[in-house]
Amino acid sequence: MKKEYLYILITAVLFSTMEVALKIAGVQFNSIQVTFLRFFIGGLFLLPFALIDLKSRKCRLTKGDWLYLFLLGVICICISMTFFQIGVMRTNANLASIIICMNPVFTMIFAHYLLADDRFTKTKGAVLVLNLLGLILAANPVRLFDGNEIYGVLLTLVAAITFGLYTALGRKKIDKLGGIAQTSLSFLIGSGVLWMILIVFHLPVMEGINVNNLLLFLYLGIFVTGIGYYCYFKAIYLCGPSTASLAFFMKPVFARIVAFLILGEKITLNLGAGILFILAGSFLKMWEEKHKMKK
Repeated sequence: MKKEYLYILITAVLFSTMEVALKIAGVQFNSIQVTFLRFFIGGLFLLPFALIDLKSRKCRLTKGDWLYLFLLGVICICISMTFFQIGVMRTNANLASIIICMNPVFTMIFAHYLLADDRFTKTKGAVLVLNLLGLILAANPVRLFDGNEIYGVLLTLVAAITFGLYTALGRKKIDKLGGIAQTSLSFLIGSGVLWMILIVFHLPVMEGINVNNLLLFLYLGIFVTGIGYYCYFKAIYLCGPSTASLAFFMKPVFARIVAFLILGEKITLNLGAGILFILAGSFLKMWEEKHKMKK
């Protein structure tokens, strides 16, 4: 298996647990507090590796680099993931997962205009159609809109759009900064902005954390946020944002498989059909990359 597809696979597996873990955390904590804590922990976890990588690259950050990292942090953490956390608490986890997994559509649109080497093609359009069909089928369309607020749906949609922008922008300087440094520093900057928001509006920062929920935050921060996003940006570095975004089409499938293995939930016919569509889209994308390399 090529490195990029291994990174995409790891991203999809780790991200597949995100909505359930965020819902559990969101019941006990303020949504902005949850977002701050998980990205602060994730950024801190990656920081030693980021500093080593920057040193090995002999990379000195300029004012432009810091502004770029600030922009990434604000778009991803302060806007996209904060809106997503609030949206998750106002929609069912299944619908929230489907909406956020639509972000590759927006990634491909933004990448077409922002990146010269990632233009939208007919093949990418076919990949999008196949994966979106698979995504809808993998969910249970009949129960998809149960227990949702329109406010939560709209916030989750904004989260998907801005995450698409974040992913496309994230390719701009990754060659210079490296995925691990870019991820760690943008996370720490973005969570720093959220910390100031929490202070200004007198919202809890560390309150409520105890032995019972500490493991949940460590899992969210280190695995889902730290390692998950690092693998995501490694995939972006190796194969571009459009291909790396396939992780989000695979995510709901893995979430259902995990539910089957751990909770004993049945794998339904619609899930099987959805998996086939997603696999077809993924193989089509891999075929395009292989064909491109031969030219």
